Amino acid sequence: MDHFYDEYNHNVTLTFESEALAKQPGHVWVICRYNNQWLLTNHATRGLEFPGGKIEKGEQPKEAATREVWEETGAKIKSIQYIGQYTVSEKERTIIKSIYFAMIESIEKKDTYYETNGPILLDEIPNNIKEQDQFSFIMKDKVWQKTKDKIASLVKGKEELT
Repeated sequence: MDHFYDEYNHNVTLTFESEALAKQPGHVWVICRYNNQWLLTNHATRGLEFPGGKIEKGEQPKEAATREVWEETGAKIKSIQYIGQYTVSEKERTIIKSIYFAMIESIEKKDTYYETNGPILLDEIPNNIKEQDQFSFIMKDKVWQKTKDKIASLVKGKEELT
């Protein structure tokens, strides 16, 4: 397990072990690739981030991940893999998210993307992301970089992750 603080000084714990933090987390976060590009969503208030959100009552985390990707980007998932979990401990609550990696089959234009402004495709995500105002705070802690490194080790030889 890895421990660090986010930009709001919240304690973050990250693990790539299966369900090490919770069997039923409250949220999901989905790292998406489509045609050798990163698929993000443009959240209406936070900026660019990977799709994700709350798990609805009676829903399994993988189902929530698939639904969130569809709702926020219009993307249909070709394959999805569990990567790990992380917690963000704030003063009054702790958020637990399961992390998934999804390969996208197709993206459809939709009339609504709920709380987002729809899909964004990027060839690369800058290394100096903390200095990039267009990105959400969710992308600016060590979870993104460490997860990207983990995914790269899992898909080595299958696809270049730039």
